[in-house]
Amino acid sequence: MEPFSDQFMEFHPIHGTNVRLDYSGTQATRVESFANGVCFSKQPLKPGEIFLIEIEDKELGWCGHLRVGLTARNPGNLEVVPEYSIPDLTDLGDSWIFAITRNHNKIIEGAGVEVQEAGDGGLAWGQRLGRGGVEDIAGGGNEGGGNNKPKTFFTDTHLYIDNVRIPRDKLVGRSRPGRYSHILDDLYKTNALPPTARRSRIGVLYVSKGRDLADMHIVINVSSLQTLCRKAIQKHIVHRMAIDWLELPEALKHYCKYE
Repeated sequence: MEPFSDQFMEFHPIHGTNVRLDYSGTQATRVESFANGVCFSKQPLKPGEIFLIEIEDKELGWCGHLRVGLTARNPGNLEVVPEYSIPDLTDLGDSWIFAITRNHNKIIEGAGVEVQEAGDGGLAWGQRLGRGGVEDIAGGGNEGGGNNKPKTFFTDTHLYIDNVRIPRDKLVGRSRPGRYSHILDDLYKTNALPPTARRSRIGVLYVSKGRDLADMHIVINVSSLQTLCRKAIQKHIVHRMAIDWLELPEALKHYCKYE
């Protein structure tokens, strides 16, 4: 299942009073203050469809968290747009919102609850949604939205979440991966750059799990394919100079040696 398209998704014309949309409806800007900044997608998300945002700029002088999630509420039926997503929107029910904090860059390995690692530099996790609240945490295996696809050579061109297949290059934490992609990937992973730094990409989607149940996944700054290829090559050599012996293009050899 790959409902991802190159077409930009739009924000709903109904939004918080401190939000301004551009003419295309694809760019939302906070105009003043710290509240009334709630936005919605223009169209309801389909199962497996990702709503992806890229942070273009940050407002100075305020401290807070970007909040991302899902709601079953129709913006057009709201008497007033909630001042805050948490707790105002969540208190209405049928809404699942989470703050994106600096800790969301961390990669957790060997934890009791499986955190799906999006290629050594991004994060995806699930929450079981149903009956108006978070029912349980999505664990590993087939029961909790974990990655059912076996790990490959860390060079997959797609991120797999259950039966959802998302092109990795759409999820990279910057607009255009380049020669120094590995540096930015490492900065994200070590929290030197927060998950909401400029050019970060954050997406939300859900996967149906039966009647009135779904797993919600939030994906943050997936590593570029270039970085994954470099990691895979370095993992299977005894010394960086051995890269010169491989039958690879010279540009890729230099990239793998950080040159």
